[in-house]
Amino acid sequence: MKNYVTFRRLVVVGVAAALAGTLFGWKALAAPPQDRPIRSVLAPHATPKLVTRQFTFTEGPAVDKAGNVFFTDQPNNNIWRYSTDGQLSVFLDKAGRANGLYFDKKGNLLACADEDNQLWSIDARGRVTVLVKEVQGHRLNGPNDLWINPKTGGIYFTDPYYQRDYWTRTAPDPGLRGQYVYYLADGQATPVVAADQLRKPNGIIGTPDGRLLYVADIEANKTYRYQIGPGGQLTNRQLFVEQGSDGMTLDSAGNVYLTGKGVTVYSPTGQQLEHIAIPEEWTGNVCFAGKDRRTLFITASQGIYTVPMRVKGAQ
Repeated sequence: MKNYVTFRRLVVVGVAAALAGTLFGWKALAAPPQDRPIRSVLAPHATPKLVTRQFTFTEGPAVDKAGNVFFTDQPNNNIWRYSTDGQLSVFLDKAGRANGLYFDKKGNLLACADEDNQLWSIDARGRVTVLVKEVQGHRLNGPNDLWINPKTGGIYFTDPYYQRDYWTRTAPDPGLRGQYVYYLADGQATPVVAADQLRKPNGIIGTPDGRLLYVADIEANKTYRYQIGPGGQLTNRQLFVEQGSDGMTLDSAGNVYLTGKGVTVYSPTGQQLEHIAIPEEWTGNVCFAGKDRRTLFITASQGIYTVPMRVKGAQ
């Protein structure tokens, strides 16, 4: 993709990008010279490689400290492990219909377990601790995706309502009054509403410095960016891009990766940098994997894919 602009517009964009980088703590990407295409985030000549299509619907990839990926096959109620040497194995059977996953600093795997609408912590031996099972006596819609602030240990998770065929209920708990983003402070037992102005929040990811949070409103087809306050509160909501997303990740340059119809990559200023086409009906989620975090791991419908990258995942 090329961005042909006048010199005056280029200067304005460059100044705006620099100010954004100063304000948000990320080095924003200035508009490229008009005679040069944007440099790809992919490794030279890289294309998505199918690992396998043996699943029913893959979701929720999360990478551990060694670079191994854990992901879910939600309809079959399994969490799988894809090792750095390319080996597949089942990590946990009867996995609570886990969806989004994320590792904490202690190496526990946190899971949005929407079979009973809970948030789990799973240790290395597969033992489960329920972190959240309700909010003020009301059943959650179905925790979907999560991110842990590395600076505070606080957990943000999205709670949209998607009717499941393994539920006995057929409607949300009316006591919740909406589909929200919740925040669970470190050491606390009860989450609080962090964002309540979204129609159906889904994908979520934050920056390594703990200052910014991106949340996708998949029903409104928009992704927003928030500033994170010292107590975990979300402020200064801004529209990031006119695209929703199922899952999200960041690279070390602060670029944002959104999923749905393939993977779309945006700069920190919201400029589209890349679209990675995936030959599946739906691309659910994405993360950076491998010992050097230079492999993009993609869950897409029945399959999982990998792509060698020029950039590294954010850490």
